Amino acid sequence: MNDLPRALILKSEHYDDVYFSVHDGLAESRHVFLQGNNLPERLEAFEQESFTICETGFGTGLNFLSFWQMWKAQKEENRPKRFKYISFEKYPLTNEFIKENLSYWEESLGEVLKQYLDIYPAGLNQKKYILPVGEDGELILVFGDVNEEMPKLQDKVDCWFLDGFKPSCNPDMWSETVFQNMARLSNSDASFATFTAAGFVRRGLERVGFDVRKVKGYGRKREMCIGTYKGRWSCA
Repeated sequence: MNDLPRALILKSEHYDDVYFSVHDGLAESRHVFLQGNNLPERLEAFEQESFTICETGFGTGLNFLSFWQMWKAQKEENRPKRFKYISFEKYPLTNEFIKENLSYWEESLGEVLKQYLDIYPAGLNQKKYILPVGEDGELILVFGDVNEEMPKLQDKVDCWFLDGFKPSCNPDMWSETVFQNMARLSNSDASFATFTAAGFVRRGLERVGFDVRKVKGYGRKREMCIGTYKGRWSCA
């Protein structure tokens, strides 16, 4: 497994951490979030008409692209009719910046990358964007602090992509507010996956009713965490 060229390793100036694995961000996304949430098998068995994913940390949108490509490749009869993808981002990136930094996967992502860049907001002058994705999807981007914005959310969630920067660099992303609102918003048996296996993250999720398991991580990361919502936690 070879590392990406140094020029393609994208690092946040706010958190002193990389946006995706130095090995291969797309492969990491597929391993952590698609496999970690048992997609597309869950979609095939899902009985409701719409499936909702919520993500902490949109970044370049690579996780969204990974999911959307998988969704489009799955036969319509083997998945719900629609999806909604909600993502929070405190420091949104420009369309031009994203295009430049995802160019490495242009061949792998193909048409979904082109269509994504066509719909991604140009001005970034709103706090919330509701963007149609093809004929059967919706991308909702919320630009702001997840601790302030997630409590406003009312959508019920079937799947969580927990992808803030690592807890040691960005502890505010991995807060009690986030964990408690995950429990408030989760449908029964909602799944989650995250690249981190940090103890306080595991304990925080367990406190609010998630079953948490450590599994093999991607690349040099020995472990990551996955799980499902089993609790009856209440903020009352």
